[in-house]
Amino acid sequence: MGCTRRRFLAGACLTGAGLAVAGRRSVGAAQARPITASHSVSTFVYGQHLVAKEKKFFEEEGVTVPGFLVPGGGAKVVQAVAAGQAMFALGDSNHPLKITEKGKDALILFATDTRCSYANVVVRQELWDRGVKSVETLADAKLVGRKAIVAATAIGSGTYVYGVYVLKSIQAADGKPVNDHVEWVGGGGDLTMLGGLKAGKFDAMMAVPEWQSKAVSKGFGRPIYDVRDEKAWNRVFGGAIPVTVGYVLKETVEKSPDLVQAYVNACYRAQQWIRKAKDDEVVDLLQKPYMSTYSREEILESVRYYRTIFDWDFLVDEKDYERGLKVWVPTALEQPIPYARAVDMSFVKKAQAKFRA
Repeated sequence: MGCTRRRFLAGACLTGAGLAVAGRRSVGAAQARPITASHSVSTFVYGQHLVAKEKKFFEEEGVTVPGFLVPGGGAKVVQAVAAGQAMFALGDSNHPLKITEKGKDALILFATDTRCSYANVVVRQELWDRGVKSVETLADAKLVGRKAIVAATAIGSGTYVYGVYVLKSIQAADGKPVNDHVEWVGGGGDLTMLGGLKAGKFDAMMAVPEWQSKAVSKGFGRPIYDVRDEKAWNRVFGGAIPVTVGYVLKETVEKSPDLVQAYVNACYRAQQWIRKAKDDEVVDLLQKPYMSTYSREEILESVRYYRTIFDWDFLVDEKDYERGLKVWVPTALEQPIPYARAVDMSFVKKAQAKFRA
């Protein structure tokens, strides 16, 4: 909070031609209304939030975010939004649908990507050396030595939902889904997931880009399904899916449409800044405040990775949403929720009209 105030005061000290701009921003900051925003972890998958705050796009749109609520898991973000502790969130697209399913309507405001960054399947190096070099061979008990144990972060988590879909969509040699030949377990966070694969507790794990690159660089894991491979992705999913989305309760849209527009504008501007910025600029902006536990090279690799799957226009098409429902129902949701009830693209379209390059 103090840091934000210092930056604001520093901005007010501009002279000459910049003084008028500083003056306008000072007035905007004085009138800015606070909003609350949440995401599960401060990594580049949620870079739109981080960039919008560091580049002061929130303030320039007339709102302030004193600090993000970062509870360490998507399910906790869902609880925070449903309970009114956070007005806005970035998270898995099935999260707002779960809120709606439980009786309090939530809306998807935009999508930040078109493929699931944590649908990657990484097998332990020993099995790769034995010949387990595809999802199909993960079902081969002779190669694996037993029924393969596959780790998601938790049963029911996003990694589990997408992992089950991948393994159900690919057939083993006997014609049955690979998923019929594996046992799912909860592997926890980065340390326990990576440690479990390295120690042989798991035969394979679902992996975010950072985990995948670390397993490869340290020599104890190899990807057998990589979402960067467009052919591999389309083989299973059939095309783009809105995976990570910005969402809000419907009642917030009805009560405070101006705040919703400000939030969407700031996130859209952040996405366009990411699109045009050099990779090093992104790391310079975000490493110290949010990702100091990662090396510069690890963050650079993450930025390059997400550039291949980010959705630059932020729009959620109905056909892409319907494609996603095939993944989410019934593993994450009991029943499909119609596009018209779940998605509101009006705010993104206004942001596009305002900031179109």
